[in-house]
Amino acid sequence: VLETLLQQQNLRLLVDGDGLTNLSKLLDWPARCEAQVILTPHPGEMKRVWSGLFRKPLPQDRQEQASLLAQAPHAVIALKGAGTVVTDGTRVYVNTTGNPGMGTGGSGDWLTGIITALMGQGLGNFDATVLGVYVHGLAGDIAAERLGQVSLTATDIIDALPEAFRRNT
Repeated sequence: VLETLLQQQNLRLLVDGDGLTNLSKLLDWPARCEAQVILTPHPGEMKRVWSGLFRKPLPQDRQEQASLLAQAPHAVIALKGAGTVVTDGTRVYVNTTGNPGMGTGGSGDWLTGIITALMGQGLGNFDATVLGVYVHGLAGDIAAERLGQVSLTATDIIDALPEAFRRNT
């Protein structure tokens, strides 16, 4: 299914989680990629996608990792983690919002939903990803202010999302 979706012209496609695992197993997928792709790997997923694509070691620098991966399929990459890096291979944004409490199950799923919703509202892939990463992190910061980082859940992050959007406008 993923291989078929990647070959669709004019399709805007965000790939996360198990989709990234499946992507890492597809041979030479960038050469056949017609879709406008956003990839949102955490560091472990980045290693898998990288090793399936390149025959050289993964660079230590996160911006370099994301930029090189973005250039292969002409994609937007959001390399998640502290200081999430968003790049299209040319432009680079390093996020300043978010906290360690956001490393909780389901948090990345909310990020995927936020970015997808922004795409649906007409933002381009890079802008939707930058804004989505920022607002998602800000919602996590707001939730942590209210509840603390230690017990933060994905639901707490989404509950803080309206305030994050209000603060961002």
